[in-house]
Amino acid sequence: MDKTYIPQGYAPCLNLYDTQKAIALLKRLFEDTLGGALHLRRVSAPLFVEASTGLNDDLSGVERAVSFDIPAAGRDAQVVHSLAKWKRMALYRYQFSVGEGLYTDMNAIRRDEQPDNLHSVYVDQWDWEKVIAPRDRTEDYLKATVTAIVDCLVQTQTTLRSMFPQLTALPLVDGEVSFVSAQELEDRWPDLTAKEREDAWVKEHPTTFLMGIGGPLRSGKPHDGRAPDYDDWALNGDLLLWNEVLGHAIELSSMGIRVSPESLDRQLTAAGCDDRRELPFHKLLLEGKLPLTIGGGIGQSRLCMLLLGKAHIGEVQASVWDDETITACQEAGVVLL
Repeated sequence: MDKTYIPQGYAPCLNLYDTQKAIALLKRLFEDTLGGALHLRRVSAPLFVEASTGLNDDLSGVERAVSFDIPAAGRDAQVVHSLAKWKRMALYRYQFSVGEGLYTDMNAIRRDEQPDNLHSVYVDQWDWEKVIAPRDRTEDYLKATVTAIVDCLVQTQTTLRSMFPQLTALPLVDGEVSFVSAQELEDRWPDLTAKEREDAWVKEHPTTFLMGIGGPLRSGKPHDGRAPDYDDWALNGDLLLWNEVLGHAIELSSMGIRVSPESLDRQLTAAGCDDRRELPFHKLLLEGKLPLTIGGGIGQSRLCMLLLGKAHIGEVQASVWDDETITACQEAGVVLL
């Protein structure tokens, strides 16, 4: 996809005012439905964490956090990238039981993000995490959770369409999830890039959960980067949906069963990150003191793009854009918030 791509003849289904009303309704609907489906309670979350705790996520391992000092506290802080590790600590601190979980409204800054139709340096997502039993660390449990989340998407879209009939011009979310592994896609299309493989598969399977991301495939390369200290690379994946407006697959959620002490030990070594073993979060996990969990993040702006038929993420969130993006949207008549 080009940096900024506005399809020929694109016209949004909703005007600016109705878009704002629909965004507010969509967010309320989805988070309430998600909380009920997965037995999650809403909690407050930090915008920044202390740098020395190791709680901030490293994403693919190369992104730089926005850092600043807090003179009054004598501490250095980092704006969060996401809350994968913080959530697991919160479940430990709040003493959640098996089958219970939390979700939160997460806002982040990813300064090294390359902005385009789907990416912004501002990130808003529902971060969620749930305590599971050892017997739940299976592919079947992961798949059942993915299916429940897709059901929430379908329910949200149904209500939105009843409130905003203009949205009936958009295709329905396919409630049937196709489960496929990153290795299967590489075997089928070895000469395509990872994103090209995703597009090729999701075009034919419009709701897909792509599994096994982070570890090296048979080619020696991972499908995509994942930090070694939150998802178990053998039990994770991305929820991908076909975006008819853009003609591409979009990643709506990255999620998975989290690392156990054993898989964290393996993945830290494999990623060359053994220095993290002495950080407070990692020490607790390696000692088996943190609960086993499943969790992920669900992009709020991306869900709004999909269900409201928007071509650019700047139509549903306020951020900072480069001159090229602003000009391309202005020429196409696209209003950025």
